[in-house]
Amino acid sequence: MKKYLIALVPVTLLAVMGLRSTSHSAEKNLTVAYKFSEDDLKPTETQKKVEELVTQILTNYHYRRVPLNDSLSSKILDNYIKELDGNKMNFTKQDIQDFEQFRYSLDDQLQKGDLTAAYQIYNIYRKRAKERFTFVNQLLTKPMNFNIDEVYTPDREKAEWASNKQELDEIWRKAIKNTLLDWKISGKADSSAIKDLKERYSRSEKYFDKTKSEDVFQQYMNSFTESIDPHTNYMIPKAAAQFNQEMAQSFEGIGATLRLEGDYVTIIELITGGPAYRSKALKPKDRIVAVAQGENGAFTDIVGWMTDDAVKLIKGPKSTTVRLKILSGDAAVGSVPKEVRLVREKIKLEDGSAKKDILEFTNNGRSYKLGLITLPVFYRDFEGVRKGEGDFKSTSADVKKFLTELKAEKVDGVILDLRNNGGGSLVEAVSLTGLFIPQGPVVQRKHADGEISAEYDRDASVTYDGPLGVLVNRFSASASEIFAGAIQDYKRGIVVGEQTYGKGTVQTLVDLGRFLKGEPDNVGQLKITMEKFYRITGSSTQHKGVTPDIQLPSGFSAEEYGESSQPSALPWDMIATTKYTPSSDVNEQIVASLNKKYQEHLKSETDLKKLVADFDYWKKAKERKTISLKEDKRRKEIEEQKKRNSQDLAEELADVEKPEAKTEVKTDSVSIAQAKQKAAKERREKDAYLKETERLLTDYIFLAPSNGIKITQNKK
Repeated sequence: MKKYLIALVPVTLLAVMGLRSTSHSAEKNLTVAYKFSEDDLKPTETQKKVEELVTQILTNYHYRRVPLNDSLSSKILDNYIKELDGNKMNFTKQDIQDFEQFRYSLDDQLQKGDLTAAYQIYNIYRKRAKERFTFVNQLLTKPMNFNIDEVYTPDREKAEWASNKQELDEIWRKAIKNTLLDWKISGKADSSAIKDLKERYSRSEKYFDKTKSEDVFQQYMNSFTESIDPHTNYMIPKAAAQFNQEMAQSFEGIGATLRLEGDYVTIIELITGGPAYRSKALKPKDRIVAVAQGENGAFTDIVGWMTDDAVKLIKGPKSTTVRLKILSGDAAVGSVPKEVRLVREKIKLEDGSAKKDILEFTNNGRSYKLGLITLPVFYRDFEGVRKGEGDFKSTSADVKKFLTELKAEKVDGVILDLRNNGGGSLVEAVSLTGLFIPQGPVVQRKHADGEISAEYDRDASVTYDGPLGVLVNRFSASASEIFAGAIQDYKRGIVVGEQTYGKGTVQTLVDLGRFLKGEPDNVGQLKITMEKFYRITGSSTQHKGVTPDIQLPSGFSAEEYGESSQPSALPWDMIATTKYTPSSDVNEQIVASLNKKYQEHLKSETDLKKLVADFDYWKKAKERKTISLKEDKRRKEIEEQKKRNSQDLAEELADVEKPEAKTEVKTDSVSIAQAKQKAAKERREKDAYLKETERLLTDYIFLAPSNGIKITQNKK
């Protein structure tokens, strides 16, 4: 499942709202005088038509209705340059000055289907990259002196562009020296390090030569679409086919969506229910630097590899082991990659289904029995619905069954864990809310034309009316935010955790082939934002997300993760509240008392104190922008970090499901189920966020002993 909600109806609306078919006439001339050389990549005639069509759709039907003007043109240029050379390692200041000629003309070119500037900039980038490959080969013929006291700054995003080729050479010299020093300290021989680094850049150069015109086109078009909003994207036919396959079929491997960002194959998304997701050792923006097969296979460095080639190493037959070296997306400068061990599986969408557990917990001198429902995604079998199947699989049906079972087991309260739940079906978000409240509005929707509507739970029955805790984190998004926001607004339960992602928009998939028929090439798809969500209070979930009643420590800042980290994200705003009747389960006094309890827990509970200390350490470590290139100093830096990491890494690896000792492995279904239950219980015991939610929910029950809980019925 993707981290956005898909609305299908507006796709058909585009066809009847006056969007004309696109065609080019011979009299349209290029506005930029540029002659492509024999070696240059060039746009196709089909791509020019797609560019013009996408421009029409975005300017007429995108929620934002951003005018195509000089201001947008400027953003597109900056985005494109950043997309190509975000770390400022290839272009020089003179190149950037030369590109200024396009700053206020890209808007005009988009309307005319003119891609000259896009390809001119890329071809210069291609030339500069080849110059870098030549420089690296020359540099690696000379010995490195690791006794000189100098420093390297890996993150150059905010640095000035190199003034000239000589300054760029110096930046690259330090980058290469940094890699060789790391390998030297890890025990790799100098000759082997030189050989491996030469192979890395030789491989990168070959990949560069394999880049096709359609790859350049997608990069440029997404520099355009993402200037309007981060969730609007153009997908070339190859990417669209992969997307459609992922939405419809099962996955095989570790269960992660990968993309090349700079030199690193980067995790974009974890497939719900897969090995990578369940390991809890990986997250979006983590970078894979090396891959090894089996328990003892040697690591292969994949920095600079194309994604397709890296995937060939990472994928493999189910039940086999793959080991990854991971550089965390939020790692401090100079961090040592951690090793993550995963067992490949065939992953089906149902692996993302809700799970139920019983938790035994003691607090305030009393034993409690709590129900835990873990919900990785909001799923709904739309095909089953279409066929009229009465027992089609859905989130609300599964959770309703669990709640009925938990009530029969006389639990004292229920925790609904929505951490890392990126969303899914809007219908299910509404239906799930309906299990906890009487009938009433759940979420409001504002369409691109300004029309506002509300989605209602129309079933007056309540499946569960007992104490409820909703656990969220920074990666709870979209449908998760709709549900958590509704529970909070109805004062139906307590929301605990981190501020959520802040994605309050809906995307529609548009098959561009419907408007460009008869083209020799497939034309791909456009994912476009056409709606925005609002809570029943009128507050948008966009940008701000849902702020928990009790906010737990977080290692993820809004500036780095979430919707608010995206410069082009739609803004937060408000519309009128809709009529609804909140319950009396939670009030300001209870929330204030629980926050007071939480402050006491911060001082007394070991797991929380360790969590806060770890976050403080890493925040300070991330403030360090340079690393030493002097061997003795670098060794000291690495040893200090290893001491800090060793215990945490051991705990992470212990959490990964491992087979029993080789002496005796029981493979019957009962033994496997018991082993999984044991591993899950051990992970829960080490889960500081879950433990604190258990404390707070039982504190809530203790503070409000009358919680039966009876809900005031909504007025129609």
